[in-house]
Amino acid sequence: MRLSDSGGSVPYYRTVGEVPQKRHTQHRDPEGRLYYEELMGEEGFSSDSSLLYHRGVPSAIVGSEVWELPDQSRTPNHPLRPRHLKLHDLATGTDPVNDRRLVLGNNDVRISYVVTGTEASPYYRNAIGDECVYVESGTGVVESVFGVVAYRAGDYVLLPRATTHRWVPAEASQLYAIEANSHIAPPKRYLSRYGQLLEHAPYCERDLHGPSDPFLVEGTDVDVLVKHRTSAGIVGTRLTYATHPFDVVGWDGCLYPYTFNIEDYMPITGKVHQPPPVHQVFEGHNFVVCNFLPRKVDYHPLSIPVPYYHSNVDSDEVMFYVGGDYEARKGSGIGLGSISLHPGGYAHGPQPSAIEASLGVDYFDESAVMVDTFAPLDLGEGGLAVEDPAYAWTWANDARA
Repeated sequence: MRLSDSGGSVPYYRTVGEVPQKRHTQHRDPEGRLYYEELMGEEGFSSDSSLLYHRGVPSAIVGSEVWELPDQSRTPNHPLRPRHLKLHDLATGTDPVNDRRLVLGNNDVRISYVVTGTEASPYYRNAIGDECVYVESGTGVVESVFGVVAYRAGDYVLLPRATTHRWVPAEASQLYAIEANSHIAPPKRYLSRYGQLLEHAPYCERDLHGPSDPFLVEGTDVDVLVKHRTSAGIVGTRLTYATHPFDVVGWDGCLYPYTFNIEDYMPITGKVHQPPPVHQVFEGHNFVVCNFLPRKVDYHPLSIPVPYYHSNVDSDEVMFYVGGDYEARKGSGIGLGSISLHPGGYAHGPQPSAIEASLGVDYFDESAVMVDTFAPLDLGEGGLAVEDPAYAWTWANDARA
């Protein structure tokens, strides 16, 4: 990411703005007023963290009231069947936070979708888990207590749990939000024991783009929407802060928002068809995120480039089709903006006609974001609203044609 001020290379460590030479020591403004130090850390005091230096007191609230969340209801996938959801047919409002519609979810992760306008979202904090938001289209910035990161089509925007931020689209943006009940990070097998991305990883620290400067905003009585947990489940609260949360003059550490664009992911290919784990990009508790991208495919003379049929013994598989022409699904109704849900307990794979059609092909022009979960996924109200009821029977129809 960058070198520390001491000149040594420390994976993921970042310094932005003004920080004192020693942590937990006095840090004052030019008039002699003390800045207020905040530790934002994961797993208590036992994992990644950053130290932020505020002009105002970060815990000074002057109001608290209920924020009514968008519909979070879920419907079990019963009777069991594969599903096709047409996200481009899903009507949403234009607020990047309030108008997300729940498509799929379980107690580990929720997937929502929204098409924004150009108005900024409210200030927002997800206190339940990290968010990984895939930008299907559009450009803009995400402002946060850590600074500003720009986004563009193909970006994953990673937002650590409890980061106060807001979305500021420069143009209408299609956002596919993966909200965890945990943290989201690169797969452990890509990392050294000290946290550096290894040579076999399909991306490296140069591809991760975090804030580079402080972002200072003046203001009083500022509302922040907080999504959090109670014994009754997921709820929302509107907290009003005495001073603006974006009053951080500097911070350092290993915890902050960043973007990663799928163009910087280096697909791993092989002599025969490679399984989905080679396409993994992130992982959370009980789920993984993969991306299938344009790539050269199998070079064995008898290879079958499209996937073999496979049973999801331990997981539900969600594919969001975002670019190109997905070879294995031709004839199924799947297209750009589609989601396929292939649940555990059901063997799935290519359309029968796609197998012969793929023989001799040496390149796939396709892009998809996959989420595999290790607990069953329910359908959200948004998913039910745009389901293709004919999808489950397409393999049989294709085989009989």
